[in-house]
Amino acid sequence: MWRSKARSLLLLRCSIHSSSSSSSAAAAAASPSIQNKVLQFKTPPPFHFSQQKLRFFSNDSILNHTEEEINDVFDITPPPITPESLDPSIVFHENQSHIETPNLENPNSGYGVTSVEEEPVVEKEIDIEKVESVLEVFQVLNGSIEDNLEKLDLDISQGFGLRLIQTPNVNGHHLISFVKWASKKDESFMTSGIVNALVKAIGDDLRLTEKKEVYALWDLIKEIGEKHEGVLNTEILNGLIASLYKLGRGKAALEVFDKFEGFGCDPNGDTYYLTVEAMCNSKIFDGAWGVCEKMLNSGKLPDEMKIGKMIVSLCKGYKAKDAHLIYLMAKEKNKCVPMWSVNFLINGLCRKSETVKLAREVLQGLSGDSRKKATKCFSFTVRALCQYKDIDSAKELLFEMVKDGPTPGHPVFNSVITALSKAGELEEALKLVKVMESQKLRPNIYTYTVIINGYVKGGQMDEALKILGQAKKTHKKLSSDPYSILIRAYCQLEETDKALSLLNEMKESGILGSEDDYKHVIRSLCLNALDWETAEKLLEEMKGIGMSLSGNSQGLIKAVKELQKEESEAPRQSIEA
Repeated sequence: MWRSKARSLLLLRCSIHSSSSSSSAAAAAASPSIQNKVLQFKTPPPFHFSQQKLRFFSNDSILNHTEEEINDVFDITPPPITPESLDPSIVFHENQSHIETPNLENPNSGYGVTSVEEEPVVEKEIDIEKVESVLEVFQVLNGSIEDNLEKLDLDISQGFGLRLIQTPNVNGHHLISFVKWASKKDESFMTSGIVNALVKAIGDDLRLTEKKEVYALWDLIKEIGEKHEGVLNTEILNGLIASLYKLGRGKAALEVFDKFEGFGCDPNGDTYYLTVEAMCNSKIFDGAWGVCEKMLNSGKLPDEMKIGKMIVSLCKGYKAKDAHLIYLMAKEKNKCVPMWSVNFLINGLCRKSETVKLAREVLQGLSGDSRKKATKCFSFTVRALCQYKDIDSAKELLFEMVKDGPTPGHPVFNSVITALSKAGELEEALKLVKVMESQKLRPNIYTYTVIINGYVKGGQMDEALKILGQAKKTHKKLSSDPYSILIRAYCQLEETDKALSLLNEMKESGILGSEDDYKHVIRSLCLNALDWETAEKLLEEMKGIGMSLSGNSQGLIKAVKELQKEESEAPRQSIEA
C-alpha cells in the first residue's frame, strides 16, 4: 500500500517538473528549424533510489511527511539550469518572454514570437470514460448512431476523435457515422488528420467481407472533397486506393485516381504504383497502361522495388513492350531496378519476334554484378533469337557472352548449333563446337546428335558417321539418339545391312535400342532384303526385353515368310508335273 502512495506522489512531483519542458520538446521535434529558437535543456539523469537514504513509511504516515522529506527519499530533483545548458544562438530581447508553439494544423507556417498577452492554445484533456461510452454505443446499438451520440453530451475535439478512431477492431461504418455526426456538430472537426486516421483504421483492419465499408468511405471522401476545401491530400487518397487494391477493385481505384485533380491533390509515385497494381490485379491491363503513361509524362516514379513490381505485373498481362518504357525511364532517373523484375521483362520481350531485339538491348545495358547474374536471361534471349530464325543476332550475342560475360554454358551453344544445323550451315556449327572446347566445355551428346541430324537431312551420311566417331571418342557411352537417326536414315535409303550393323553396335555397347529402331530394321529386312529369318530373330529379342511389335509389322514378317515358301515350292511342283 505504501508503495502505491509513494508512486502516486512521485508521479505528481515528476509531472510538475516536466510539464514546462514538454511543450518545447514537442515543438523542437516538429521541425529542424525550430531547434534554433527554443531552449535546449540537458537530459536529466535517470530516476534512481538512494541506497543510503531509502527508508520505509507506514501506510498512514507517508502523507504526513513534508515535500523535503519525500525528495530526500526519492532523488528526483531536476538539475539546475546553467548557462552551459542553454543554446548560445538564442538571444532574448526585453519584450520576448514567450516562444510561439508550432501550428500543427499548418506545418508550413513559420515560427515567430508572440506577445506576453497572447494565451497559448491548450489541448483539452481526453475523457477516457466518454470514449468508452461511445464504444459501448457502437457495440450495443439501439436506434440510430446519431441519436445515441446526442444523448452522451460529448465535448468534441481532435484528440477525442483520434483516440476513438484509432481504437482497434471498431466497425468501420460506425466510425464513418461518428465522423459525419461530429463534423455537423463542429465544422472544424473535419481535418486532414481525422480523415487520414479514418482511412488507415479501415484499411489496416480490412477483410474481404468489409468491402462495403471502403465504398462508404469513398462516398464520404467525395463529400468532403466537395464541401471541405483543403482537407483531402495525397496520403489520404493513396490509402483509399491501397484498400481498393486489397479488395481487387481496379475500376474503383481508377475512379479515385481520376479525382486527384478535382480534389486539388497531386499524384506521387506511390499513387501511380497503387493504381497500376490495383488494375493489374483486376486484369485491366489496358487501363493500367493508361495510368503508366501519365506517370511517365509526369516523371514521378516510386521506389525501385515498386517499379520492379509494376514491370512484373505488366509482363504478366502481355504488356512487356510497355513495361520496357518504364524500365528505360527508371534507368534515366538512375534507379536500380531489381534483377528479378529484369528477368520477367526479358522473358516477356522474348515472347514476340518484334520485341526480342528490345530484350537484347536490355541485356547489353547490364554491367557488373547484374550482368554476371543474368546467365539465364542471356540464354533465354539467344534461344528466342534462334526460334525466330535471327541466327546472326544469336551468334553475335553468344560471342558477346564469350568476350564480356556471363560465361555461356551448354544450353546457349546448343541453341545456336541447333539453329545452324537446321539451316544447313554445318561448317559454322562445327566452328562453334571448337569454340565450346576453347571455353573448356566438352560438347555433350545432344550437340553431336544435332549435327548428325543436320548431315543426315542433307544426305551426307559419311560426314554423319564421322561425327558419330567423334562423339564416341569424347564420350565413353552414348545414348540411343544419334544411332536412331542414322538407323532410320539407312532404312529409308534401303541400306539395310548398315542399319542392322548400327543396331548390333548399340547392343554391344550396352545401349538399349527403342521399339522404333527395331521396327525400322525389321520392316527394312522384310521389304528391302526379304530376310524374314533375321526379322524373326529381332522380334524374339524384342519380346525378351519386354518390347512389343505392332500387328502390321508382325503380319509383314509372316507374309514374307509365306511368300518365300510359295516361291520355293513352285519349282518342285513344276518338276514333278
